[in-house]
Amino acid sequence: MTASVAAPHIPVLLAEVIAALSPRDGGVYVDGTFGAGGYTRAILESADCRVWGIDRDPAAIARGIALAQAFPGRLEMIEGRFGDMAGLLADRGVSAVDGVALDVGVSSPQIDEPERGFSFRFDGPLDMRMGRDGPTAADVVNGADEGELADIIFHYGEERMARRVARAIVAARREAPIERTGRLAEIVRSVVPRGKGDAIDPATRTFQGLRIHVNDELGELRRGLAGAESLLKPGGRLAVVSFHSLEDREVKAFLKDRSSPPPSPSRHTPAAPAAARSPSFRLLTRKPVSPGEAEAHANPRARSARLRAAERTEAPAFPAPGKEAA
Repeated sequence: MTASVAAPHIPVLLAEVIAALSPRDGGVYVDGTFGAGGYTRAILESADCRVWGIDRDPAAIARGIALAQAFPGRLEMIEGRFGDMAGLLADRGVSAVDGVALDVGVSSPQIDEPERGFSFRFDGPLDMRMGRDGPTAADVVNGADEGELADIIFHYGEERMARRVARAIVAARREAPIERTGRLAEIVRSVVPRGKGDAIDPATRTFQGLRIHVNDELGELRRGLAGAESLLKPGGRLAVVSFHSLEDREVKAFLKDRSSPPPSPSRHTPAAPAAARSPSFRLLTRKPVSPGEAEAHANPRARSARLRAAERTEAPAFPAPGKEAA
């Protein structure tokens, strides 16, 4: 079926993201998590500029190709991971851009398609891959040992009862492989009680943990932030929307590290051998920006969204971990 550009998806904090990016005529922008294309469309409508859309999901690439027809010569799609954006753009002769937008986590189209296996609201194959490569969630659930499962669910899903869930999964898979989202959700619900007045399904945190692990989402985010830092011109803008505390902590720590002035040397200690680094970013948002009441009411998925934005300075990008000068 041919992708359609009708009834455009409206992403969360759209006006705030566009204000942070401040697109200008002649600028070059990167939508590193193209998804349904909502940010890209708004950027293209805001200025006579160009956008590079990146997504590892072939379905998103198809949507982008359809959208590009509405903006001839101004939108180019790249199938790949946003963590590799610097290399992907270098391969296409682009070494500097004016803005980068990232909307991290799973996209609405992925959640709403049962065959993708992201949601327990529908029964579908236990996949959860944002792309089409690598192990599925079913591979992890049926192949990882109990300790590894517990660690994944605890660290990435922030599930306090992770060991109990892992134990139940291992017991259930002895009877038959766990291959459907519905069965996994029921296994989790059987051992994680719903809190009094708790509107969150007990399976939510386990599904989140598995999804983040399967897609290496936190590693991808770290690489993507560093890639944006290396690509942005002085004065270029970075806008990142995250949806849970793990992601937001990564973005906050990155921007704090890159925007803080170097510490003043103490007269009681010898000077550090490495040269002090000047801040590579200037914060545009001291605190994360949250959706207003109207947006949160209209779109319940937006309630947990947080936007952090910063502007690139003229200072060099910080070296990648492990690449500091000797």
